Amino acid sequence: MTTANWIDLCGVEDLVSDSGVCALLGDKQVALFYLPTENKVFALGQFDPIGKANVMSRGIIGSSGDDIYVASPLYKQRFRLNDGVCLDDEAVSLPCWTAQIVDNRVKIQA
Repeated sequence: MTTANWIDLCGVEDLVSDSGVCALLGDKQVALFYLPTENKVFALGQFDPIGKANVMSRGIIGSSGDDIYVASPLYKQRFRLNDGVCLDDEAVSLPCWTAQIVDNRVKIQA
């Protein structure tokens, strides 16, 4: 059995409710999305593979059926928060990390 490595990334106070912020995980930009009513945080890659820019944390959170997504601020493709898959083209996805809130700290599984 292996123990997961959790990296302390930031405090919950650094997040914006129902919106995104960008953080660094080593040398990678990570878009963090905080849903306070569910006490959940999601972590996706910041780089929009369609728009070719680091902008995903500036996207708008929405939902479609059971899917909660972020819409890219550039061309509006929607990416599911739980796995990074694009709802508009399932061949495209963003990197996705498991994230959790522990003692008001955001932790990312490495």
